[in-house]
Amino acid sequence: MNRSVASLITVIIVALFGVFFLYPVGMTLAVAFRNQDGGFTLDYLIGVFRNPVYLEGLWNSFLMGIGSTLAALLIAFPLALATHRWVFPGKKLLSILILAPLVLPPFVGAVGIKQILGVSGSLNACLIELGLMNPYAPMDWLGEGRLWGVIIMNALHLYPILYMNIAAALSHLDPAMEQAAQNLGCSPWRRLRKITLPLCMPGVFAGSAIVFIWSFTELGVPLVFDYTRVASVQIYDGIKDLHTNPMPYALVGIMLLVSAAVFTFSKMILGRSGLGSAPRPKTHTGERRLPIGQGIAVSLAFLSVIGIACVPHIGVVLLSLSGDWYGSILPESMTLAHYSEALGHPLVVPSIKNSLLYATGSTLLDILLGTAIAWVIVRSTIRGRVLLDALMMLPLAVPGLVLAFGYIAVSQKGEALHWLVGEANNPMFLLIAAYAVRRLPYVVRAAVAGLQQSNPTLEEAARSMGASPSRTVRRIALPLIGANLIAGGILAFAFAMLEVSDSLILAQQSEHFPITKAIYSLLNTLGNGHELASALGVWAMVFLGISIMGAFVILGKRSGNIFRF
Repeated sequence: MNRSVASLITVIIVALFGVFFLYPVGMTLAVAFRNQDGGFTLDYLIGVFRNPVYLEGLWNSFLMGIGSTLAALLIAFPLALATHRWVFPGKKLLSILILAPLVLPPFVGAVGIKQILGVSGSLNACLIELGLMNPYAPMDWLGEGRLWGVIIMNALHLYPILYMNIAAALSHLDPAMEQAAQNLGCSPWRRLRKITLPLCMPGVFAGSAIVFIWSFTELGVPLVFDYTRVASVQIYDGIKDLHTNPMPYALVGIMLLVSAAVFTFSKMILGRSGLGSAPRPKTHTGERRLPIGQGIAVSLAFLSVIGIACVPHIGVVLLSLSGDWYGSILPESMTLAHYSEALGHPLVVPSIKNSLLYATGSTLLDILLGTAIAWVIVRSTIRGRVLLDALMMLPLAVPGLVLAFGYIAVSQKGEALHWLVGEANNPMFLLIAAYAVRRLPYVVRAAVAGLQQSNPTLEEAARSMGASPSRTVRRIALPLIGANLIAGGILAFAFAMLEVSDSLILAQQSEHFPITKAIYSLLNTLGNGHELASALGVWAMVFLGISIMGAFVILGKRSGNIFRF
């Protein structure tokens, strides 16, 4: 790529990134550390730690992040290791099905879990039926244990991210290292501790950092579980009086600093280690075909994890079909009326149109910008392209909660980006920008992977035959990375359609609601609101499931790299 063109693209990208990412994030910190006279102050920050309610919320959020990460790691690591080492019945299909939890937003799954673990839920009904519980004193499984409920929901939803990162790291290891240790008499557990685990630590740290930041700032699940003693819900509740109360900004600032510290620590660990960076030799294989009995046992273990992880999905599907489900193991009657009624609800159809508009706009931006960024990173020789690559990964480290509050700060009257909402307070451009920024890393990583695997001599040959740069890109380069762009675009579109934090915070008027805000509003509707929300959640589940499975089938094992810093 011509150096002047690469430099121009870099300047444009950095300028846009600065306006729509760095500026809002910086404004969040500015409000948190600025007093009424415009000077610097730590009073709000200190006030958070002096307020026992805010302090408890931060501590619970920290426990939520740590607990969710450890639980997800306990699930993901054995699965990834089994996939790496063994061949067992149904391995390819199970490796795809293991991603099933990603097809349902966790706050929708929380509705299904409440129906199963509530006081009048399926579990208690089953225990009462078996005579193992007093029907006059049923257990409230989510009563005092809501924090654990949130942790379990997060872990069951996010373990595929850790699984993909670890599997991607293991796929690049040289199996000869483990085989050499085995030949020298090293026991399996010692090989795991001394060789395999250290070599796959880059994937563990990359995935763990994403899971922690995601869980630490999770908003939807605590809202559905009525667990208000976490910082994310306290911030959400503080939207009503932002003009008079700067404490929500201070809380957001603290969460941003914690997330940035985790991101920095992860990059330091990954940067120090060159382990696991060498490509796996194609002539060797570390996989061993298990005897039929052991293979079936491993397959059953995979199916058990998938089954447990899909309990929220099953609860949502049953709730969407239930005519009457109270105090019984299964719905006493079934109906499809909720699906048609949900689609006919005045909130739903406009929200679907809004989400399609927001997600389409953000995905087109991501594909355009992501392709240009990848071209600079892979095909140019300008200085700073490595820094540009790292900069584009920053949105994975910044929670949607933080970015949403940043957009609120920069779009107020008198601020530089107020024109994005105008006098009508329409958040369309804010949501498109927020979705695009949050999902840009997916497209960048997919495009970078495609360009690294395509042969640049094909482009050089076209140029030597007189093809113009634009024609070379259009006829040679883009078709070669088309599958990668499609996969990255599918992921960006699917996750934008069901984005939670940005949607709940930025869309405050019903005519601007995206799907996730409509689902949350239906949950708060009296009568059959939960059933209607579940029906809409099932539609969303089917859409997201098809999108995610298609993207990961296209990318294969390389898909884990999309979810890495």
